[in-house]
Amino acid sequence: MTNRRFRVGLRPLFLLAAAAIALAGCGPQVDLRGNAPDKATLGKIQPGVTDKATVTALLGSPSTVAQFDDNTWYYISQRTKDLAFFKPELLDQRVVTITFDDKGLVKKIAYLGLKDHRNIEPNPNATPAPGHEFTLLEQLIGNFGRFSGSAPTDSGSTAQPGPGH
Repeated sequence: MTNRRFRVGLRPLFLLAAAAIALAGCGPQVDLRGNAPDKATLGKIQPGVTDKATVTALLGSPSTVAQFDDNTWYYISQRTKDLAFFKPELLDQRVVTITFDDKGLVKKIAYLGLKDHRNIEPNPNATPAPGHEFTLLEQLIGNFGRFSGSAPTDSGSTAQPGPGH
């Protein structure tokens, strides 16, 4: 009889331990994404002396290059905290901007942090892209009559253009 009571008393304890283990897997996870060059490496880059090839050798390829000026490189890194299925929380963001002159030498190095972060909302009044999104029914019906049932033959005859060609 005491053996049965002992097993019944362990059930809630076992369930509690299983729940604790399951919840431990849902703890926050901090991730570092992007290219985060360290200060010692950045110290090796000297304006007016260091060229693009050396910057690439020291820091690797940039995260992105300015769209209208290929002489401006951005090295972007973010530290985020993920918790289960919630939206990731931005803990820190760093952007190193390296601007080159026309000779390919470093002109300026700038540092931006989380305080400089700006959210950009797309303009809802932007010009829509041309074209038409077809529905599934339009796609299915639109293919009727486009394909012939006969396979091409290699009889040596030249093909005649169809009407309208």
